[in-house]
Amino acid sequence: MISDERRPTARRTTSARPSPRRSGLRALAAVAAGAVLLAGCTAPAKEQAPVGSASGPAASQAPEGFEQYYGQALEWEDCDDGLQCATASAPLSWHDADAGSIELSLVRNPADGKDPEGSLLVNPGGPGASGVDFVRSDAQGGGSTFGKKLQDAFDIVGFDPRGVQRSTPVTCFDDARKGESLAKDFDRSTDAGLEAMAAENEAWNAACAENSGEVLGHVDTQSAARDMDMLRVVLGDDTLHYLGFSYGTQLGATYAGLFPDRAGRLVLDGAIDTTLTSEEISHGQAVGFENALRAYVQDCQAGAGCPLSGSVDDGMRQIRQVLDHAYERPYATSTSDRTVTQSLAFYGIAVTLYNQGSWPALTQGLDEAINQGTGDVLLYLSDQYFDRNADGSYSSNSEEAMRAVNCLDDRATTDVEQMRADAAAIEADAPTMGSFFGYGGLTCAGAEYPQVEQEFDVHAKGAPPIVVVGTTNDPATPYVWAEGLAKTLDSAVLLTYEGEGHTAYQPSRACVADAVESYLVDGDVPADGATC
Repeated sequence: MISDERRPTARRTTSARPSPRRSGLRALAAVAAGAVLLAGCTAPAKEQAPVGSASGPAASQAPEGFEQYYGQALEWEDCDDGLQCATASAPLSWHDADAGSIELSLVRNPADGKDPEGSLLVNPGGPGASGVDFVRSDAQGGGSTFGKKLQDAFDIVGFDPRGVQRSTPVTCFDDARKGESLAKDFDRSTDAGLEAMAAENEAWNAACAENSGEVLGHVDTQSAARDMDMLRVVLGDDTLHYLGFSYGTQLGATYAGLFPDRAGRLVLDGAIDTTLTSEEISHGQAVGFENALRAYVQDCQAGAGCPLSGSVDDGMRQIRQVLDHAYERPYATSTSDRTVTQSLAFYGIAVTLYNQGSWPALTQGLDEAINQGTGDVLLYLSDQYFDRNADGSYSSNSEEAMRAVNCLDDRATTDVEQMRADAAAIEADAPTMGSFFGYGGLTCAGAEYPQVEQEFDVHAKGAPPIVVVGTTNDPATPYVWAEGLAKTLDSAVLLTYEGEGHTAYQPSRACVADAVESYLVDGDVPADGATC
């Protein structure tokens, strides 16, 4: 098993499909082989107003016309593993109070201590990862994600952002069509290949528009950050205490930029530099995965049973040969109706780079492909990446949500010659993995809704200290992004973890955990530039 619910997901860029995510692996781009997403049930915007009082101090913090949302009372019910669940109402549009409402699903793990400080809102990444699943997974795993100090001090609250899973979701293809699309390969070196890739993305976006309703145009990060301010008030907190991973750092930085005076203690782990363009994100992730793969190859070749021979460069070339073989002759599997295409092989490799503990699974997959010419392990790994179940269904709508959020937040150029130049630059810096990160401008082909205008201050002027955490060889959110975000945010301090994998905070890493928890619980700001 490589699915590690303690690891985040970062924002996916727009071409291949990795995107950092905490639930196993999700740090690529957004459409390499075709498009992105999955199918699920759709819930249209609701017209009824949320329950609860629309008056009092809570409602007074609301934007004009949205008092009923800030003043609503949540009805918490006991759910599995000692948790409490509730559903909040949010406006479909934070710019039009008459546009109707949507639902947000929440879960709360009540504080264990006698004198809790309030709520700690958490986000595992994506965009598209479920905060409800994140907190539930921690409870089911015996509290291995959040340290005891956090669990004693806070009600830990996870939520599915708008468009995600149990909240009003984005819905696109059915399961069969989604599986077909995710396995497709395209020849990006030809005009015909790019036209086919654009057509597949247009089909994705048409299905999303048909099956999602108006919510599709309102799942941008700024709207999700406004939801968090409403949740802060509904949960009874004067300021927002927040722990965000991967894409969750973009969400947290956006919140700080919109509401600097309402920000409490924010920790942003696996940081995304909010000043980067979509093209810069794709390039940075390609290099990040290339570097992580080199670290894997070096480690593999130093041990026994590694299928990669020669130098590290030789090993990288052998992995590229596996990918090229999958394009020319997809690997057969014991599942008679499925083969491992180049796209699936890529994701099967990439998913293991989020967590060094998954490297042995990659060795198994490469050994099978190189020495047996089959792809069962790589197929299993790619299914883990896409949350695909054995029966062909999908356990989340993370693909759909990721595409929708990214197309609203930031779109890459659609100029073909510029895309070709960008792709060549990426491949020059990442010769093994880079070909899967180009042509991101095709991802939003035919998208019904335009990119939203930026309304937040990237510097979050006036916010209290914000702790930015970066891992030196993080594949999905490269360390330079943490450095960039720390420089961008006026009040940020940078905490560095020297190591492999995506994001740094976990209770077993005492150096990082102590610094993060001391800040969130006690307000002790770590020294800027501290290294673990």
